[in-house]
Amino acid sequence: MTAVSADRRPVASKGEASFRYGAVLAIVLVFVLLEVLSPDAHWSRAAGVGLASAALSVAIATSRERAEVRRARTLLFGGIAFLVVIAIWVGLVSDAITFIVGTLVVAAIPVALGGGVLRLMNDEGVTVQAVAGALAIYLVIGMLFASAIGFVGVVDSPYFTQGHVDNGDVVYYSFTVMTTTGFGDFTAAQPLGHALAVLEMLTGQIYLVTVIGILIGNFVGRRARK
Repeated sequence: MTAVSADRRPVASKGEASFRYGAVLAIVLVFVLLEVLSPDAHWSRAAGVGLASAALSVAIATSRERAEVRRARTLLFGGIAFLVVIAIWVGLVSDAITFIVGTLVVAAIPVALGGGVLRLMNDEGVTVQAVAGALAIYLVIGMLFASAIGFVGVVDSPYFTQGHVDNGDVVYYSFTVMTTTGFGDFTAAQPLGHALAVLEMLTGQIYLVTVIGILIGNFVGRRARK
């Protein structure tokens, strides 16, 4: 049950989770930095999948579903993720399977965040947590494009005119494209890579101008009215 305040907005009951999308944003940011900085090794792949799983677990655990539902989902996913991370760490999982698992976990993050952010805005309006959730989705989009670049690099090699690059360079390239920074140190060699770069640039800019812009505008306006 939830109590209703004087302004008719629902107030979380004692057994109900709060939205903690700031924590999700922090975990995703560490995940991005790890992917850029770490070498291509079993431990770094395991750590990456572990951080992505942690971000998804927090999003699930704070979704304001019934307490028993949240606990069951979090424990089930957390247990499976733990076993998978250990298997990757010790080298029992191939690079291809690790790539697929990591991509699926990362792709599930915006799905979990999207519904939660919409519910949060419906209940409380645009809050800091809602903005943090939207920013986390933005970072995840960059990581998903990095996965797409890695996949295209396998089926349409070479992807870069500079030749083979490691995973950290791919993530770095993805975010320079999405933010339209365009340093030029890495460039796509094939038409498919060019098309993917254009799609990522458009996606990143449209998301910033529409979703993030509208959220920040509403958040600032809400603060000003208060």
